[in-house]
Amino acid sequence: MAKVENTQHVEIMVDGGYHPNTVTLKQGVPATLTFNRISDAGCLDQVQIPDFNVFTDLPLGDPQAVTIDTTTAGEHTFSCGMNMAHGKIVVAP
Repeated sequence: MAKVENTQHVEIMVDGGYHPNTVTLKQGVPATLTFNRISDAGCLDQVQIPDFNVFTDLPLGDPQAVTIDTTTAGEHTFSCGMNMAHGKIVVAP
């Protein structure tokens, strides 16, 4: 059985957009994205990642952790609740 290396954690600042807006994760290593909304500008009070069935409210100043399934390589998009601001998750082998 292959040994899984630690975990992956990426913090995404939500401030008029997503920073960074592209996240690359290693396939097979457990991953958590933490969305931290620091500005009330725009429609970024929710993040949705349809491929992972994630629809999470982002209260101002209250970081929200989201677990990402990295078992399969591929690209997945995320966006605000109004689908105006976008980002991408890349699960790479």
